[in-house]
Amino acid sequence: MALSLDLLFSVAGSVAALGWLALAVAPLRYSWPRGVTVAAALAIAACYAALIGVFWVRADGGFGSLDAVARLFEHRGVLLAGWVHYLAFDLLVGVWERDEAQRLGVPQLLLVPCLLLTFLFGPLGWLAFLAVRHLNRRAARMASVPL
Repeated sequence: MALSLDLLFSVAGSVAALGWLALAVAPLRYSWPRGVTVAAALAIAACYAALIGVFWVRADGGFGSLDAVARLFEHRGVLLAGWVHYLAFDLLVGVWERDEAQRLGVPQLLLVPCLLLTFLFGPLGWLAFLAVRHLNRRAARMASVPL
């Protein structure tokens, strides 16, 4: 029995949610959330590859104009592929954010809002994390300067 697109949407969203939960909730000293989240992103990326393989040739449109992109995403299979593309890449950005937070000693209380923003709004969360990372580095430099 073939999976419906609606079921794939739900499964991919649930897998992504598990990855985000692992990134946000597990203390930064733990390394297992990285493996769980990368595995989730790999599973979602495999779903993306399958969707593109099946539906790409069936869709009209392209990337040459906004109207062409709109036509492309009128096909539900390609629309779902686009969605899981976001899920996979945003998760990988979240992994990077957590890795950087661990490496630089960014407090988890500052990381979690950035992860939430990345989950909801992708690039806005990444930009927020870059700002937090910059401020954290600056504070660390200032703390190491003798008075």
